[in-house]
Amino acid sequence: MAASTGYNKMFPVSWTELHRDARALAWRLVELGPFKGLVAITRGGLVPAAIIARELNLRLIDTVCSSTYDRMARGAKVEILKGTAAEQEGGAGWLIVDDLVDTGVTAKAVRALLPKAHFATVYAKPAGRPAVDTFITEVSQDTWILFPWDQEAVMAKTIAELKAGQ
Repeated sequence: MAASTGYNKMFPVSWTELHRDARALAWRLVELGPFKGLVAITRGGLVPAAIIARELNLRLIDTVCSSTYDRMARGAKVEILKGTAAEQEGGAGWLIVDDLVDTGVTAKAVRALLPKAHFATVYAKPAGRPAVDTFITEVSQDTWILFPWDQEAVMAKTIAELKAGQ
């Protein structure tokens, strides 16, 4: 990753690792329930939310859809594209799930909609960690988490190709 992005390290996550980590999160959450339902933050929260909803036997699932602009800059803006019915109760009894809390910008915006909900993420970075209640793995702020849906299999170059600069 280029230093200009603010990321110096890469943390690739496989489908197997994500499934394992989401189940570990469900183990932590089961004692905190039962929950009325689950609110997934799109898009990244959809996959862990499906796993957690299965493990906690939650059938009522909703989404908060957001778009973040200038997310690496101070004063980044979050636009809520779609809210949730859980807002009527301030999120009381609801579980919010996302894949990651990074700077905390999105988490704070969703937390403002659902201040009484329990907020859980699979991965957390120091800047965003105070915005969530439960997480599984903490990574440094300068680490890019490469999720399985952002990866594709490609043929590796041979040593000869690498040596020849191909």
